[in-house]
Amino acid sequence: MAEQHRPHRRPTAEAPDGFAAALRSAVRGEADFGPTARALTTMDASNYRRVPLGVLAPRDADDIAAALTVCQEYGVPVVPRGGGTSIAGQATGTGLVLDLTRHLRSILALDPAARTATVQPGVILDDLRAAAAPHGLTFGPDPSTHSRCTLGGMIGNNSCGAHSVAWGTTADNVRALEVVRYGGEALRLEQGRAVGPHGVRELIGAHLALLRTGYPDLPRRISGYALDALLPEHPGGPDPVRAFCGSEGTLAVVTEATVRLVEAPRARALAVLGYADESAAAEAAPGLLPYRPLTVEGMAADLVREPAGLPRGAAWLFVETGGATPAEARAHAERILRAADPVDGTVVTDPAGQRALWRIREDASGTATRMPDGTEAWPGWEDCAVPPARLGPYLRDFRALLTQHGLRGTPYGHFGDGCIHVRIDFDLLTPAGVSRFRRFSEELADLVVAHGGSLSGEHGDGQARAELLPRMYGDELVGLFGRFKDLWDPDGGLNPGMLARPVPLDTNLRFDVLPGPGRPVDVEFGYPQDGGDFAGAVRRCVGVAKCRTETAPGAGVMCPSYRVTGEEAHSTRGRARLLHEMLAGEVITDGWRSTEVRDALDLCLSCKGCRSDCPVGVDMATYKAEFLHHHYRGRLRPAAHYALGRLPRWLRLAAPFARPLNALARIRPLAALAKRLAGITPERTIPELATETYSRWLRGRHGKGTHIVSSSRVVQVWADTFTEHLSPQVGRAAVRVLEEATGRTVLPPPNGVCCGLTYVSTGQLDRARAVMRRTLDRIGLLPGHPLVVLEPSCAATLRTDLPELLPDDPRSHELAFSVRTLAQYLEEYAPDWTPPRLDRPAVGQTHCHQHAVLGDAAERRLRERMGLTGELSGGCCGLAGNFGFEKGHWGVSVACAEEQLLPAVRGAEPGAEVLADGFSCRTQLDQLAGRRARHLAEVIAEGLEDGRP
Repeated sequence: MAEQHRPHRRPTAEAPDGFAAALRSAVRGEADFGPTARALTTMDASNYRRVPLGVLAPRDADDIAAALTVCQEYGVPVVPRGGGTSIAGQATGTGLVLDLTRHLRSILALDPAARTATVQPGVILDDLRAAAAPHGLTFGPDPSTHSRCTLGGMIGNNSCGAHSVAWGTTADNVRALEVVRYGGEALRLEQGRAVGPHGVRELIGAHLALLRTGYPDLPRRISGYALDALLPEHPGGPDPVRAFCGSEGTLAVVTEATVRLVEAPRARALAVLGYADESAAAEAAPGLLPYRPLTVEGMAADLVREPAGLPRGAAWLFVETGGATPAEARAHAERILRAADPVDGTVVTDPAGQRALWRIREDASGTATRMPDGTEAWPGWEDCAVPPARLGPYLRDFRALLTQHGLRGTPYGHFGDGCIHVRIDFDLLTPAGVSRFRRFSEELADLVVAHGGSLSGEHGDGQARAELLPRMYGDELVGLFGRFKDLWDPDGGLNPGMLARPVPLDTNLRFDVLPGPGRPVDVEFGYPQDGGDFAGAVRRCVGVAKCRTETAPGAGVMCPSYRVTGEEAHSTRGRARLLHEMLAGEVITDGWRSTEVRDALDLCLSCKGCRSDCPVGVDMATYKAEFLHHHYRGRLRPAAHYALGRLPRWLRLAAPFARPLNALARIRPLAALAKRLAGITPERTIPELATETYSRWLRGRHGKGTHIVSSSRVVQVWADTFTEHLSPQVGRAAVRVLEEATGRTVLPPPNGVCCGLTYVSTGQLDRARAVMRRTLDRIGLLPGHPLVVLEPSCAATLRTDLPELLPDDPRSHELAFSVRTLAQYLEEYAPDWTPPRLDRPAVGQTHCHQHAVLGDAAERRLRERMGLTGELSGGCCGLAGNFGFEKGHWGVSVACAEEQLLPAVRGAEPGAEVLADGFSCRTQLDQLAGRRARHLAEVIAEGLEDGRP
């Protein structure tokens, strides 16, 4: 409906009477049967969706055993869940979800001599690797989700990663397991010891011939249960640990694991090899294995959006080598480069350069979800594996099958192990498209088997492939899988529908519940990248969960609120899931009026970090503004929306009275009353108003003899609200710099223009649109003249929100295209100008909106020319416009600043320049650290005044 979205609703299951109370009385962990907890766990990173009854965060192994006992008593199924990044549906369930990431994340022991670690199932892989690193050790398997996937999830899926050619799969690196069966019985699994529950040994003994001949011999065979690991002739004796790995939570729940650590090379180098096409790269990969590389990864040009740093070619192999010294690692990589005979190649030893190249590869699981033309692509056949020697022919046949079905995909993956990832542009929204998805799946399964491969080579079968296992193994061996499952779980309570007796691959699709074609949701933004479809925008989140990293990835921004709270609801993925369920209407039933969605979005800082850092470009700041607009339409808003959301209006009215208002703000009781009425947190200090606005100063300056001689010799500078009323010194400095560097005159700005930022961030989109239209009427852009915008948040609003709220007004696109930062303008229009040389270290913050929308490459180059050394902090300052001023946000705001910005400033060298182009960042530093930060324009202007060369 146009005014109030009414989601499609269908009945949802309820917990049996008495179950919730019995569970809560039996465990110490948190049991949540509310709509938010259930909505957050309906999906993983797959195409599938199942609605659970509730979520339990157990505190220890006893909690898990008690929960499984209660669940058996009440007949409630259970699915253990780690990071929720599984791509085949196995981390979703209809009963009780065990969230193993909240409490069970301790590294219990680490023995460098034995090269082992004992961990709880919720330990994040990168945390284990960080703990092992001081001892020169690491955990070998490393899927691209290493910053958020858990060891329990890796065991469940038998995960692998890029380094499997050197260190194998997770099953190769687990020594012992403590597990709990459905019903609460605890078991310990070790190689050569008991093989599992009673009857397993007899089952294996009765089918020795089948188990000896029924499995293909290849390094990435992950599909089905690894019952061949229980054969008596298995090296070292029957290995129940290996048989358990890859069981996808269908046999028991892991409570503790002892894993093998491997020696990490002290130095690494990366050989990047370019080939004429994908098949040539695939055929070259097996020949590199005798050189014992750490990785042999492959990808083709149709996956690469920005080929910077890649050698010539249409496909590439990433071959990593190790050594005791950088020279040794480089020599190893150069030997491979000489032997590989590529079209072109390079060896990268710089760690930053290697990280940049690996990011292209690791982000592929997200970027592959969008074809170059914006078409959606989906998992489902994400990780088939064939013998490495068959990879080239298999890829040619695979491409031919795609063409036969009128589908497109972008293969990439672990070429050295014959394992291929791909997202395919299935139509999963219509019955005809779903039927084609099934036909293609069946034919591709036959193709994989014909090449001697495995349906799953890394991420497990789940719902996506388990139905097709008879095509790979035959009915007799698959029947044996069912009997093995029954011995472990006779009640069928653990992750039913996965692996044994699977549900059909074309049911439980997560798109079924969303508004489909012909039923668009009425929205305010244009969503140009999603065809104007809000449901399509929400579908962008595929669950790879890069937003769930709890340590800042370099200069990345996403997701500051999650890094502070660690709560799924405060991650970009969690918020996208809640919006998905809001549209579905099954768990969250109040549509735009949902308090669950409102509360989750409340701690979204609208930093826009996800717009650039999320591999699929989820833009939660825009979704939040959209939601707030509908949620409060026709209703009373929070006081801060009126005070801070309409700040440009209040500042214009207050400008003539700046001096008395500043004096009143220094009277504590009056300031406290004003903050309480305005919805501002009491810990904040009200910023001081400028007694002379920027535009008044500039007009006065023009009135004193500065004349415009030619329209070609002028510069247009945007008079944003913050520069105009709160920090006019930034505008004055920019005028000094621009006129010195270009010889042009800065024009006085027109009256009453505003980008609409504060209206957008508080969801007052009708007012934002009116403000933007008035601005377009008044701005009077000179043809061919860029618009210099000093405040990054306003520049980002003009660049993105303006054309997306006024998509039909060509002036909005013209204005958006004209926006430049100061450094961008100087680089473009004064390329030969020499800035003052300052030669001192710099610290501070790259504004999150600049990082996300505008980029900071020009600023980096300008700082380098000025001799300002050092990296600025990533992340978010935590003030984020109105966010840090609003009541209830103080703690999160401070915690965000403490993550990167404040420690960097406190630890800066004496005399370091503190830089922050954003007014919010400068204010946060002033109020929390007592340090005055400056806009880059101020620093340059000071250098010019000092006469520095």
